[in-house]
Amino acid sequence: QVQLVESGGGLVQAGGSARLSCAASTRTFCRYPMGWFRQAPGKEREFVAAISGSGGTTDYTDSVKGRFTISRDNAKNTVYLQMNSLKPEDTAVYYCAAGEYARTIATIQTGGSSWGQGTQVTVSS
Repeated sequence: QVQLVESGGGLVQAGGSARLSCAASTRTFCRYPMGWFRQAPGKEREFVAAISGSGGTTDYTDSVKGRFTISRDNAKNTVYLQMNSLKPEDTAVYYCAAGEYARTIATIQTGGSSWGQGTQVTVSS
């Protein structure tokens, strides 16, 4: 199982930006598709974005397309989520997830095999 540690987030004004980072403990980081999920109060956890092991393929939920960008640095075993034009409805606990070894990003969109502890993002209006 991959150990994941998120950082970033906090309180941001609407229209502002924030960047989340997620550091992974595995030496084969480049073989894992990675994703970000979020859970707002009273709601189920939802998929936000995913990226393939090489970084060449990405996918986003419709509500964040054009505003959020997922990226990864395989040399640093880290995946990022750059969030721009934040809205109050983006307020949630954001979770980093690792998919299954050597699988496509399609396999992570329904959930990860390993999860981080989550980091709170609060967008004030």
